[in-house]
Amino acid sequence: MIIHDSCELCYSDLVIFSNPNLVFEQASLAAAHWLSAAFWRKFANFVKSGCISRELKTMGISRSTTAGVNVPGYSKAGIRKSRTSRWRGAALITLNLFMIAHIIQWRVMGKTISPIEPSETMHTLQKGFVNAGFIFFSLAIIATLIFGRFVCGWGCHILALQDLCGWLLKKMGLHPKPFRSRLLVYVPLVAALYMFVWPTAYRLFSNPAHEPIIPKFTNHLVITNFWQTFPSVAVAIPFLFICGFVTVYFLGQKGFCTYACPYGGFFGLADKFSPGKIRVTPACNQCGHCTATCTSNVLVHAEVKQYGMVVDPGCMKCMDCVSVCPNDALYFGFGKPTLFAPKSNAIKKSYSLTWPEEIVGALVFMGSFLAVRGVYALVPFLMALGCAAVTTFLALKLWRLLRARELSFYRFNLKSSGKIRKAGWAFAAFACAWIGLNAHSGWVRYHEFLGNLAFNKIHLPDELALAQVNPVRWLSPADRENVLRGKEHYVAASKTGLFVNSEVLPKLAWFEYLSGDAEQSVQTLGKAADYQKDESKALSLYYRGAILNRLARYDEARASLDEALAEREDLILARQEKGESLWQLGRKEEAVSVWTGAVQRNSQLVLVNNELAGATRASGKLDEADLYEKQADLFTPNDPLYHWVLGRRLQDLGMTELAEKHLQQAGQLGGSGAMPNEH
Repeated sequence: MIIHDSCELCYSDLVIFSNPNLVFEQASLAAAHWLSAAFWRKFANFVKSGCISRELKTMGISRSTTAGVNVPGYSKAGIRKSRTSRWRGAALITLNLFMIAHIIQWRVMGKTISPIEPSETMHTLQKGFVNAGFIFFSLAIIATLIFGRFVCGWGCHILALQDLCGWLLKKMGLHPKPFRSRLLVYVPLVAALYMFVWPTAYRLFSNPAHEPIIPKFTNHLVITNFWQTFPSVAVAIPFLFICGFVTVYFLGQKGFCTYACPYGGFFGLADKFSPGKIRVTPACNQCGHCTATCTSNVLVHAEVKQYGMVVDPGCMKCMDCVSVCPNDALYFGFGKPTLFAPKSNAIKKSYSLTWPEEIVGALVFMGSFLAVRGVYALVPFLMALGCAAVTTFLALKLWRLLRARELSFYRFNLKSSGKIRKAGWAFAAFACAWIGLNAHSGWVRYHEFLGNLAFNKIHLPDELALAQVNPVRWLSPADRENVLRGKEHYVAASKTGLFVNSEVLPKLAWFEYLSGDAEQSVQTLGKAADYQKDESKALSLYYRGAILNRLARYDEARASLDEALAEREDLILARQEKGESLWQLGRKEEAVSVWTGAVQRNSQLVLVNNELAGATRASGKLDEADLYEKQADLFTPNDPLYHWVLGRRLQDLGMTELAEKHLQQAGQLGGSGAMPNEH
């Protein structure tokens, strides 16, 4: 009756009214149009493809009655807005505000709670540092085992960026299409095992004598160096852009979560054991609103029909599907976990790739990851995973662009009737540039890797190398070969690189020094220090000062060592070298003061105790000199090379008596054959 009356009102030009009064007829028509508009606005919000809402059911309207009705003003989408999306958006915004407040509090007070970041768990497992990140990650996994992946959907800052990107793209009329791969979905789990399980397993099987399998746990909940484990701001910005935006544009909503996030690897595994699921009641009529709304690329309507619940571990419990269901057929509840879902009648999924493409894609992913991870000492692990996922998509899409007759991307027609269109050429140009940049990074990383291998094979101790200005004469044949090869690779990486690698430069400088080019080594170490900070910078400045001392450029050496101590005042070796600079400059009282300060910090410094013994003996303080000499002898190893190094260093300072003592002991312990070849 309501439909009949409404149709009469809506299509009043087809109805003959009994009242001949024109004014009354016009008033009736106006009222009819007003009621019609109000009704159909209500109708359009709740009806699509035969789905009948609670409100229409109470009005007595059946599904069969409304099927196929042409509704005026009816939305093509026809899906009501999710009520939970606002709450989730507010939660994610609040999360980011708390992160900003955390950083501000650290900058103001100088210390704060350690980063609440799952990656901090690595330091707990490897070094025993119990931090806030480890506690958070542990609690999050436990919560996921019970409730499912709520933490991902409601408490991840990277997911917030991905959702923001998806929202912006839809505002521009672009709807990200999910990239579905059979093999790459295992990347997050493999990455998680590499980050959190491999280090412990390696210690278990290698069983190093100096490292316990289970480290001693210490409290690191409050720290002062909050940003130490994070990349610099210059790296963080492209990292967040690639992982939060670029991955969504090419791989679909939550593309980074699906193909790169290592934490999601553990959360997805835990979700399989979770009794908390999105479940369904018999009220479901398979309208598909849930699947259309899901931003996790889950086939909700198919899974609830097949299993009575959502079993896809990619479900992040955003609750949008529950909110938009026109029949309130979906709900979050507890029951049997995914592990006990029937396997025989699994849903057949469609994928974006054929099996040959899957294999090629996996190889491209691995190659891209190895090419960009750690290149220039800038690209962190997670960023490399995101870059590799995008590279894989672009490479496979570019291949299809060359082979297919028809190809599109979003609303852009890349190729039609075998002809590449303008959008196709633009896509190809971008893909080639991206892949080319990956290949270039791989070239640089190749040289960095081989240079590092050569560097790690050098067996000459630093103390022996710094005993004289030209250490090349006592390098072994194997060391000389490694120095030559390593230097070549580092130079190739530096010359062809787009950025400066602050970790490679000090190693290149060491190769230059070992090969006899001390002057160039000093310049390279100075350049390295310009790009470094904290401990790394202090070490580069220390080695620069030590080499300058060997070059007899004592004033420059003292300045460099002062800079090193400004970065790390606990760098005792820099104090010892600074004392030598001052001694050679004739500022002997200052030298003694610096050496004394070093010994007070560490009484076992053999060379410094010998230097103090020589200095006090030169000033006539024989008793004090004897005490320092005995202290030095107490900790001097019974090694001919060690005595030889002591003798050479003391000889350079003019402390002849002590120098002769150690050179004689070196000869007695090892004979001339054990001494470095100085010819």
